[in-house]
Amino acid sequence: MKVRLPKGMGGGPSDMNSMIRQAQKMQEQMAEKQAELDEREYDVQAGGGVVAVKIKGTKEILDITIQPEIIDPDDVETLQDILVAAVNEAIKKVESTNEQEMSKIAGGMNVPGMF
Repeated sequence: MKVRLPKGMGGGPSDMNSMIRQAQKMQEQMAEKQAELDEREYDVQAGGGVVAVKIKGTKEILDITIQPEIIDPDDVETLQDILVAAVNEAIKKVESTNEQEMSKIAGGMNVPGMF
C-alpha cells in the first residue's frame, strides 16, 4: 500500500534544498544580528540610581558609577548588595534583549539549544 503525502511534505530533493537554503539564510541573519548585539552597550541603574553599570552585549562590564552618597564606611554590605544587583540586572538585560532579537529572526521557532 502506497501512502501519498500532501504536497510539500516529505517531498523530493528540491524541497530539501529549499529547506537547507532557508536554514543557511537564517543562520547568516542570526550571525549578523549576534555581531550587532555584541556591539551594543546598555546602561542599567540600581539602588534608585546610586549605582550605574554600563555593559557591552558580550556581557563585558565597561563602567560602574557609584554616587558618593551611597558610600558609607560603616555599611559596606549595602553597597556590595547594590553592586551585585546592578551587575546581575545588566546581565539579565543583555540576555533578554539577545533572546528577543534572535527569536524575531527564528520566527518563534523553539529549537532546543539554539539560544
